[in-house]
Amino acid sequence: MKAEFTAIIEAAPEGGFWAICPEVPGANGQGETIEETKVSLRQAIELILEDCKADIL
Repeated sequence: MKAEFTAIIEAAPEGGFWAICPEVPGANGQGETIEETKVSLRQAIELILEDCKADIL
């Protein structure tokens, strides 16, 4: 199953980037590049959704 989520990515004042996903509370990521930041955010979303799934089961 594939899903699409919104990623808000902004430059961090100290360098690099940070990101949040408004649809998944608590999902955030950071990285030195935009690609690293996307991967970090994707991993955070996956972990949160896996945890929610485990709670349901």
